[in-house]
Amino acid sequence: MQIASSTMSSSVTAAPADFSTVPHAEAVARARALVPALRERAQETESGRRLLPANETDLHRTGLFRFGQPRRWGGMELDFVSMFELPMIVGEGCASTAWNVGNLAIHHWMLALFDPQAQADVWAVSPDALIASGIAYPQGRAERVDAGIRLSGHWNFSSGVESSQWNMLAALVREGDRVVDYLMCLVPCSEHEVIDDWHVLGMRGTGSRSVRVSDLFVPSHRVLSMLQARGGGDFPGAGVNPNPMYRIPMSALAAHCIGGVAVGNAQAALDLTIAAVRERSTSYTASRMRDFQAVQLRVAAAASRIEAARLMGMQDCIDAQAIASAGRIPSDEDKLRFKRNLAFLVGLCTEAVDGLHAMAGANGIYDRYPIQRLFRDAHALSGHISFSWDTQGANWGLVALGGSVANPAL
Repeated sequence: MQIASSTMSSSVTAAPADFSTVPHAEAVARARALVPALRERAQETESGRRLLPANETDLHRTGLFRFGQPRRWGGMELDFVSMFELPMIVGEGCASTAWNVGNLAIHHWMLALFDPQAQADVWAVSPDALIASGIAYPQGRAERVDAGIRLSGHWNFSSGVESSQWNMLAALVREGDRVVDYLMCLVPCSEHEVIDDWHVLGMRGTGSRSVRVSDLFVPSHRVLSMLQARGGGDFPGAGVNPNPMYRIPMSALAAHCIGGVAVGNAQAALDLTIAAVRERSTSYTASRMRDFQAVQLRVAAAASRIEAARLMGMQDCIDAQAIASAGRIPSDEDKLRFKRNLAFLVGLCTEAVDGLHAMAGANGIYDRYPIQRLFRDAHALSGHISFSWDTQGANWGLVALGGSVANPAL
């Protein structure tokens, strides 16, 4: 593993730890151990409108940003199911923090697909370096020039950008009116503008500000075509990162890293509701809430939805890695099935939180009532395009019925 002294943010240590021997069970235990502290700091995280420095420090210390990073750079290189499971667990403490964990971890996984020189540009300086993203291809414009591209654009929702040292910005390459390539461009955060426009309903602690660049040169080795990330080994980093986990199609499963957050957030709402109901009497009759069958059924329905969502998301990741390990690439229908399942499971979690929040009655409108933040977070995160049932369900249905979806990056 190559390590040099870090010149990154103060929360990144001068001598980054080596997490390459940390097994899956230990990573899960570390995530679980952080939940109480994250829950205590959740309001502070929301008020700060960014990844809380204390949480960032804990996540660096435990290696929970680096579970998808190659072992040769000191990362855990865990199986892909961890991309769903670990943000899910962290989400039980704080959905905003878990969103950053999922995003920043999947960007380590994505960097493993890039040219080895791009990996060295980031990780030889610090394996702890954080990488944000702007993933909407139409928001970026790329023009091919000698030895690279010229990049311009304005990207929304760059989660964790104020804690990051690098950014992956999406762009389209056009020939006239025709799109000929879909790129992800790795740029230092020092070379783009950050726009403080993150004033939102929920998920406030993600710090998902907008970023902007104009006519920025990006060398070729820091540019990855999404046409090379559709599954299999046709990506520049394949020679140095042979783990089948990196051969999973990016467009089909990369968003599972944030889908797990919805499950963790819903589980937190369930835990808090159960604790409150065990102690609470109604205001008018002094009857125990737990003795009302309607309450029992709402809690049971929420728990069933959350469990179904958890199992669906984890099984998708397990199936995708099994396909990659067998040397195969999923069919378009299978890729769209993974995307369909993700949208569906997030919908289940939103329904679970809605049902639990409704049980609060008038108390649910108070800022002091903990589930109101979880309710806002559930609805804010569900707006992500990957969780749109209308989009993802319809695409799978079209292909299953014999049609085709025009998405060259799929």
